Amino acid sequence: MVTNVSVARRWSMLVIALGSTMCANVFINGAAFLIPTLHGERGLDLSRAGLVSAMPSFGMVLTLIAWGWVVDRVGERFVLTAGALLTSIAAFAAAWADSLVAVGAFLLLGGMAAASSNSASGRLVVGWFPPEQRGLVMGIRQTAQPLGVGLGALVIPRLAESSGVSAALLFPAIACLVAAVVTVVGVIDPPRPPRSSAPATDLANPYRGSSVLARIHAVSVLLVVPQCLVWTFSLVWLMTSHGWSAGAAGTMVTVAQLCGAAGRIGAGRWSDLTGSRLHPVRVIAVLAGVTMGLLALCDYLHWPVAVFVMVVASVVTVTDNGLSFTAIAEIAGPFWSGRALGMQNTTQLLTAGIVPPAFGALIGVFGFPAAFAVCALFPMLAVPLVPVAADPLRATAGSVPSVGADEATRR
Repeated sequence: MVTNVSVARRWSMLVIALGSTMCANVFINGAAFLIPTLHGERGLDLSRAGLVSAMPSFGMVLTLIAWGWVVDRVGERFVLTAGALLTSIAAFAAAWADSLVAVGAFLLLGGMAAASSNSASGRLVVGWFPPEQRGLVMGIRQTAQPLGVGLGALVIPRLAESSGVSAALLFPAIACLVAAVVTVVGVIDPPRPPRSSAPATDLANPYRGSSVLARIHAVSVLLVVPQCLVWTFSLVWLMTSHGWSAGAAGTMVTVAQLCGAAGRIGAGRWSDLTGSRLHPVRVIAVLAGVTMGLLALCDYLHWPVAVFVMVVASVVTVTDNGLSFTAIAEIAGPFWSGRALGMQNTTQLLTAGIVPPAFGALIGVFGFPAAFAVCALFPMLAVPLVPVAADPLRATAGSVPSVGADEATRR
């Protein structure tokens, strides 16, 4: 029987994982909200400004799998604490840097450190909760990204506009420092069996002899394209195409991201109730393609409803992440989930690093409607790739590979 202490402990781990990952995402995605200042005051075109904003994502690509290996070997508490502290140091250094080249370099280093939160916080949450709750709690944990984007949109454009790029970068620096302190004090690694007594199936490489994980990675790559486009360029789209102020545009982006956070929780609960992680992903892919196509049409025709459609797109395009993340952790098992989640985030963030400069160049030549239309193709390509038949819940008639939660519920 689960005691009140163990229940409180599990939910406290979720809160800390959410907060730590949110602070990391303020740094990772907050750089995108420097684009208007870089574009308007420093004369960078959208492609070059987008490249600067993508440096944290490029940094994450370099270290995600390595951090996943450390999580598998050492544990979540060490990785979350060290990563948040190093991210804070890099953000402070970027704030004090004298040149854009140096700022870009420190953003890259900060991204390398911030990568720690993705695998470690996901493992922490999945490890402390039983299968029937994982969709919901991972959906809550996955709100860290839109919450981080929303918080960054609310604060960073105003600081950049009033005090410059350096002052704006101090905000994620302080946030990550606070996260490091909270993590080192509050996190307890979830219990799991020792490697020496683990069954061979748990220790085996889940990528050998199966394409399921690779297909989920591919689907997530295709679905992250519209997600990244929306959160990177929605602010500058509202300001340049619709004449909004930085404050009003930042508030709208924050509202959209909060709605996206709620969407992730709803999608996670949906997966728990239906006993499927991957069928909802297929439905979301269809909706994302339709929504982006509609956004392209509305923007091309200059319909005012385009702003509302952008908000809808901001919600729909982020709701799949928690489902894929949970499915990968369940399929990979307790001794491979760190690396598998690292691979998941590496492929997504490599794409997220390419999207801003590539679509910034496309917008510069053909405009926003063309970029939205091209973006609509990616989720439609993902639809047939979703491996619904290999769903981790359906494939095992309601049970999934242990990732530490079963031991946690008995404590």
